[in-house]
Order: sequence, then structure tokens, then C-alpha cells
Amino acid sequence: MSAEVLLRIGAVAHLGLMAAGILMPGVVGLREHLRPLPEFIRRLFWVYYTFIGLCLAGFGLGSFVLAEELASGTVLARAVCGFLAAFWTLRLVVATCVFNLERYLTDGWRRAGLASANLVFACLPLLYGWIAFRK
Repeated sequence: MSAEVLLRIGAVAHLGLMAAGILMPGVVGLREHLRPLPEFIRRLFWVYYTFIGLCLAGFGLGSFVLAEELASGTVLARAVCGFLAAFWTLRLVVATCVFNLERYLTDGWRRAGLASANLVFACLPLLYGWIAFRK
């Protein structure tokens, strides 16, 4: 399979992560958890949440539309892919070492959703790392 095709598959994976992110506030009762916080902190959280979603959209759209350029091996393409590999590696570490989601994994669908997200978090650094460092 070509690097361009793999990048486009990775781009679609970003859409899946965005879908999971959109569902997350309802699944964990986020509004109720945020309600006792000062208004500024609530708004700050929602701004950060929105910016993360926009980053995912940009990563996915860029990977899809610019797959040929990202696979080209130019210095800029390698730098972008290296950044994305580092980003997703750190996200995988956070997903597995920082967050304890046990109280929210109340059924098989939620456990499957978390496993799917973690699989994507594990595959994206491999994809972008391979593209960044291949010869």
C-alpha cells in the first residue's frame, strides 16, 4: 500500500477521533462536572476543547488533501510528519498513563470505543513516524 493511501486512511482515522470527541461530553457528564467551576474556567475548557477539535480537523484534512506532498520526503514534509508522530506518541502516553477512565467504561460499547481510540493513538505515530523517517 502506498504512503499516500496510508496517509488518507490516517486522515479518516482523525474523523473517527473527532466523532469520539464530540460524543465524550455526554458520555462523561462533562457539563455537570464543569458546572461548579467559575465561568472563566468553564469557558477556557470549552475553548481548549474546540481548539483540539480544530487541530484534529486540520491534521486530518491536511493528511488527506496533501498526502502526496507529505509522502514526498521533502524537509518540510518530514518535519510535519515528525511533529505529527511526536504529537500522537504523546497522546498515546496520556491516554494510557494519565487518564483513568474506569468509572466511565460502564458497558461493552464504551470499552470498545476506548480500545478503538487507543488503537488509533497507537497507529498514527507509527504512520507519521514511518513517513518522516523513511528513506
